[in-house]
Amino acid sequence: MEKQKNTIGRRKEAVARVYVSKGTGTILVNDKDYKTYFALIYLQNQVEAPFKTIDALDKFDVKVNAQGGGIKGQAEAVKLGIARALCEINPEFRPALKAAGLLKRDPRAVERKKPGKAKARRSFQFSKR
Repeated sequence: MEKQKNTIGRRKEAVARVYVSKGTGTILVNDKDYKTYFALIYLQNQVEAPFKTIDALDKFDVKVNAQGGGIKGQAEAVKLGIARALCEINPEFRPALKAAGLLKRDPRAVERKKPGKAKARRSFQFSKR
């Protein structure tokens, strides 16, 4: 098998550079085990989702550099990066990953603040007197 595949995943302000290679199922995020880095179970599930979809949880090693955004954005960026890398490794994985919605970048981002408003949509408190 060829060397590692590297891809990029993004979500909100988070960017994850993902390096996937054949291995035993080690997932390192910023040089820490992903279960340590993503302490919440549902974020760990996000990271595992692409592997669970193709039943390959212990066939690949993953190294991730994640930066920007928050912990949830980073987890979802990692998910997209892993899914893209798996498609490059084996194009047969694509239909399953696509059906699970793992190859789509979530376009939602924070709405900008407007002038004359307290936040994006919230108005200043109204005072009758």
